[in-house]
Amino acid sequence: MSSYIQHLVEGKIDFEGQKAVEKIAHNALIAVTAISFLLGLALQSLRVTFGAYGLGVTILFLTVIPAWPIFNKHPVVWLPAQETKKDK
Repeated sequence: MSSYIQHLVEGKIDFEGQKAVEKIAHNALIAVTAISFLLGLALQSLRVTFGAYGLGVTILFLTVIPAWPIFNKHPVVWLPAQETKKDK
């Protein structure tokens, strides 16, 4: 279990995962902003507006900040090191 937690904390995701996280975060922030604004407008309460926005952003953080395995489906494969004349 501790190796899984360590993997999440290290934060290694691939380039496709970074692109997916950016799309998710962008779309979710727009949606959370609109929903919290409309909810606050309907209830005429800034407390509800900021509470809904804060809750949405917190859920978004828990979704995209850890390096979930779904964001590392296409890991980068590096070429092997080549020997130079100085190394021989």
